[in-house]
Amino acid sequence: MPSNKKEGIIFAIFMCSGMVFIMTLYNTLLHGVSITFWSAVLQLIITFIIAFIVESLVEPRARKLALSFPYDKSKQMNVILAISFCMVPAMVLIMSVYGLILTSIMVGIEGSIFTAYLKTVGLNLIVALPAQLLIVGPISRGLLTKFIKPMSQKPEVSI
Repeated sequence: MPSNKKEGIIFAIFMCSGMVFIMTLYNTLLHGVSITFWSAVLQLIITFIIAFIVESLVEPRARKLALSFPYDKSKQMNVILAISFCMVPAMVLIMSVYGLILTSIMVGIEGSIFTAYLKTVGLNLIVALPAQLLIVGPISRGLLTKFIKPMSQKPEVSI
């Protein structure tokens, strides 16, 4: 877990990058859209920027909500799970609007937009939560612990 603002930003970049990659790949495969390499790169960049902005707005509120629940906060895994269970649904609700806009531009939407939104939320939630809990979260925490935290620690001066 991040212990300062710099680590928090780096951790958010790791998390957003992983989740954007997985969810973009999933939604592209789900909708059967064929796009060029450069179009995919551009879509990933734009989606990352939007997701990072949304994450920076959602994360403090999700953390506050998660920490308000009664559970054993002395165990780090409990805190991680509580934050994830608050953050992922909020991100899915918001990012599904973006996904719906993108889908309507690329392939169009048939029927009710409300029904399409509910379907999009459901389909995204069943992939986003396990992806965050089992893949992206552990990898991001591992990268943070292995590469970023050692650089943040000040070396001891021995005399």
